[in-house]
Amino acid sequence: MPTLDIISINIWQTLASLLNLLILFLLIKKFLYTPVKNVLNARQAAIDGQYNDAEEAKRKALSDRAAYEEKLSNAKAEADNVIQSAVDIAHARENEIIADAKSKADIIVRQAKEEAALEISKAEDGIKKEIAEVSALIAEKVLEREINTDDHKQMIDSFISKIGEENADNK
Repeated sequence: MPTLDIISINIWQTLASLLNLLILFLLIKKFLYTPVKNVLNARQAAIDGQYNDAEEAKRKALSDRAAYEEKLSNAKAEADNVIQSAVDIAHARENEIIADAKSKADIIVRQAKEEAALEISKAEDGIKKEIAEVSALIAEKVLEREINTDDHKQMIDSFISKIGEENADNK
């Protein structure tokens, strides 16, 4: 039966092998698996921290972008307000200049009318004097006598008053 000894199972040797396997498993777990697991956990935590930082940076960038766009739109609105204000001031100045020009034009027209009226009055006085002189000459020739100064003055005043009345009636 020598062949049976070779195939036979030795319990002590199997138990020793299992014990060796168990000790080897515990040693590997303690010295290899746990440190590697700790390193992997630390790496995972670092990566998660980087992702969180990246998300925070992205949120901050979006917030900054929104603030920038708001400031830009406010700046555009303010620029539009400044332009509108300048246009309003220009229109007010334009109206002021036009009013001033109209006022000056009215003054010039009034002065021109006054000067024209004065010139007309002077012309009427000149014509009245010429008419008086001519009428005195005609009257002197008609009467063929010499007229004294008082008669002459009276005739002129009468003639001028008649002319003044005719002009007033014609107007």
